[in-house]
Amino acid sequence: MISIREKTWMISRLFEKRIRSRGCATKVSHDVTKTVDVLANTEVSSKHVKPLYDTFGRFHDYLRISLTERCNLRCLYCMPEEGVKLTPNKNLLTTDEVIYLTQLFVQEGVRKVRLTGGEPTVRRDLEEIIRRMKKIEKLKSVSITTNALVLTRQLVKLQRAGLDGLNISLDTLKPEKYEKITRRKGWERVIAGIDLAIQLGYKPKVNCVVMKGFNEDEILDFVEFTRDRAVDIRFIEYMPFAGNKWDTVKLLSFKEMIEIINSRWSNFIPLENGPNDTSKAFKVEGYLGQVGFITSMTQHFCGSCNRLRITADGNLKVCLFGNTEVSLRDAIRNGCSESDVIALISAAVKRKKKQHAAYLKNLSLVLNIPSTFIQSPLLTLSSSATFAHRLHFRQLSCLTHTDSKGKARMVDVSAKNVTKRTAIARARICVGKDVYKLVKENQIKKGDVLTVAQIASVLAAKRTSDLIPLCHNIPLSGIKTEFELNDKDKTIEIIATVNCDGKTGVEMEALMAVSVAALTIYDMCKAVSHEMVIEDIRLIQKTGGKSKYTYSE
Repeated sequence: MISIREKTWMISRLFEKRIRSRGCATKVSHDVTKTVDVLANTEVSSKHVKPLYDTFGRFHDYLRISLTERCNLRCLYCMPEEGVKLTPNKNLLTTDEVIYLTQLFVQEGVRKVRLTGGEPTVRRDLEEIIRRMKKIEKLKSVSITTNALVLTRQLVKLQRAGLDGLNISLDTLKPEKYEKITRRKGWERVIAGIDLAIQLGYKPKVNCVVMKGFNEDEILDFVEFTRDRAVDIRFIEYMPFAGNKWDTVKLLSFKEMIEIINSRWSNFIPLENGPNDTSKAFKVEGYLGQVGFITSMTQHFCGSCNRLRITADGNLKVCLFGNTEVSLRDAIRNGCSESDVIALISAAVKRKKKQHAAYLKNLSLVLNIPSTFIQSPLLTLSSSATFAHRLHFRQLSCLTHTDSKGKARMVDVSAKNVTKRTAIARARICVGKDVYKLVKENQIKKGDVLTVAQIASVLAAKRTSDLIPLCHNIPLSGIKTEFELNDKDKTIEIIATVNCDGKTGVEMEALMAVSVAALTIYDMCKAVSHEMVIEDIRLIQKTGGKSKYTYSE
């Protein structure tokens, strides 16, 4: 029998190995300490522990298992066109390991398993995996998420193996647009797969990622698709993933989608939802199918989350948006007993956060407010809808760069008078003894540091509106950048003065000038030292227009 001390040491080593492989060395000590603390104060015996409960009382009875990283499509919102670097096959979970882990999770309370990818149908043993899972006592449902490209060839045998349900990814009802989204052909085969699923008695869920400027014009077509088909069309708010170049401009919110649908159907009614449903269900009265909305970005459902995920290489993720993973594969292959693996799972689940960080980060983008404001302890996130409403009416109304709905806008300066405007900004870069000496003596190998930085600052000031989205493009009448070398502190102070005759101020141009000058100095000197620090970037003075400003030390 392994002691608690031995178990915690073993698990901490697994966490260290996994986190180090992800390049997150700074988080290792904190994460491992939390894990060890949880286990050190918890009985490891499964008789006393409820491994799938987190510290917020959420019970996780739904497990998603990725069977492969490979996919036969290249959807533009999912991965780069060139694909992604794949994990070697030897590092992926084997069929037996998939079944073993499923048995452990079912033993602890999981009742629903969804097989995902990549694309699960590219894995040759999919039928065998489903058949063996269906033999696990107490497991109620086994389903898959698929792009349906080869469904007409595989669905009958998968049904015979015991497949209970399927989700199908389809973002357009137009063949030419499908090819553009997926960078592959095959739309007709997907529709045939959906129809076959209906004929075989399934009610497939069709997942549609909605993007502004791309497929929001098809929302009504998708709703009409439910007229004579028993399908559940689920509109998904566009979410950020690595490689998909996520942008709030492409996000169409749940509220906006509802408004589009209501413009055509007045009898579009809400349906009752289950306690752990991620989709908000609606339907047009009289239609066979229904419609759902997955509102990950504007109205998160973290409070009722009952899902856990295992990646194809055997890492347990307690949150889709989290970057912390623990390798169950390594635990199994290093000879951990069943109780040890369960203890590892329990530790990971109990480290699950109350809500995913991506929601906070991206809500700040959606609502055009700083993420630090959203995370303020003064605000309560118990209800995202109430929270967003409160921000909208109480906070955004005072910001000049947002309209009454909280949308970003450029300030209209057409009614302002043309005046002479000046702004002075300052930045300081601490370069250290060696760099300072070389700069002062003009001995840096890349060239004359201060001259290049001066040129860079002028170019940056003139390009400010290209880099800061809501800045006006202002014709500048003068840009002057000066440097002061401080022998005592081994620092270089940068002062930029920017002038214009215009209707709006030039403080952003001055700040841009000193910032880029400092970055240029860093770039030209980094071969000597990376210990340089850029600091004290600030506006010193602003004149012209109605408001004036002078910084006092």
